[in-house]
Amino acid sequence: MTVRSLRIDHLVISARTLDEGTQYVADTLGVAPAGGGAHPLMRTHNRLLNLWDGVYLEVIAADPDAAEAASDAPARPRLFALDAPDTQTRLAAGPYLSHWVVRVERPKQLAAWQAQYPQRIPPVVPMTRGDFTWQLAVPDDGAFPSWQGAGDGIVPTLIQWDTSHHPSAVLPETGLALKSLKAVHPQADVVREQLRWLGAASLLQLDATDSTNSTPSLIAEFDTPAGPRTLR
Repeated sequence: MTVRSLRIDHLVISARTLDEGTQYVADTLGVAPAGGGAHPLMRTHNRLLNLWDGVYLEVIAADPDAAEAASDAPARPRLFALDAPDTQTRLAAGPYLSHWVVRVERPKQLAAWQAQYPQRIPPVVPMTRGDFTWQLAVPDDGAFPSWQGAGDGIVPTLIQWDTSHHPSAVLPETGLALKSLKAVHPQADVVREQLRWLGAASLLQLDATDSTNSTPSLIAEFDTPAGPRTLR
């Protein structure tokens, strides 16, 4: 298998509301996400926080205005499993680091790669936010990507930007840097197989859960002006 050029594009904090997610990040990292906008197709909206080296952090939540506007027509399930009952239950306890997104660099074409391996990569959906356009590999049911039934936010979403500029290039500098990304999953071997196939295994330190912790989870460690900080 040819090694593919993939890199971490952004981390995802899921929240019931943008204000809740913003406060969680500000309390933990010392800087509040800002800006962002709406994703009309997915009926979500976000706020963003710049990290070092072309990576950013996204706080995402259901957009109540978009949901109301789409109430008279069938709506696509929101991405990142935001509509799933298990996600709703977890969000009731507070925002959390739910997912990560990896960037497929050109000249590789994400849509062509997906068409070649539809069993491995979810359908590619065109997305917009303001003057940004990109392609995102999103399951039709809005669930997290998975392989052989294992995913739970640990198998990353693939993204390819159509615009020449990237959100990190227009976000204010923060002095924050992602130091490491770790995960635990009860089916770590299955998830690791998919990460290796994607060419993303080196981007994540993955371990199996144990008897004291059986919940799949992500842990991001940061260097900040105030010292090391961790988001979960």
